[in-house]
Amino acid sequence: MVDRNRRLRLDDQLCFSLYAATNAVVRAYRPLLGDLGLTYPQYLVMLALWQDGAAPAHALAARLKLGASAITPLVDKLEAAGLVTRARAADRRVVLVALTEAGRRLEDRVAAAQQAVVCRTGLTEEGLADLRQELKALADRVAAQGGEPQDETI
Repeated sequence: MVDRNRRLRLDDQLCFSLYAATNAVVRAYRPLLGDLGLTYPQYLVMLALWQDGAAPAHALAARLKLGASAITPLVDKLEAAGLVTRARAADRRVVLVALTEAGRRLEDRVAAAQQAVVCRTGLTEEGLADLRQELKALADRVAAQGGEPQDETI
């Protein structure tokens, strides 16, 4: 028999709070990014490229904590939109993904959309930094305990 005081409650679950917060933030981004021709997962790829520069597709997948097969359709669509290019490296097995001039120009417009979402959070710069750090630390602790799946897709 289950003790009524120990029952699992949805509102007490960390995973549900994270899920609901993530959905709210992604929903806030969706129309702003849509106006710029990006989906949220494509936005993440572009962020990585703006920050880190050209990268092998497998490194992009690792950076975004995605499986290798999940990055290909994202890059396909970004390439079709003229925002990135792909080229084979000296090692023909490695595909390098780089921004085009149009991809570089998009960064300023995306920054405005990102700032609009930040404003919607109601958090200060310090509050955002603290929250990001705490979430990163949480993810690191869970991953260190073997709680991270091997192949994620967005």
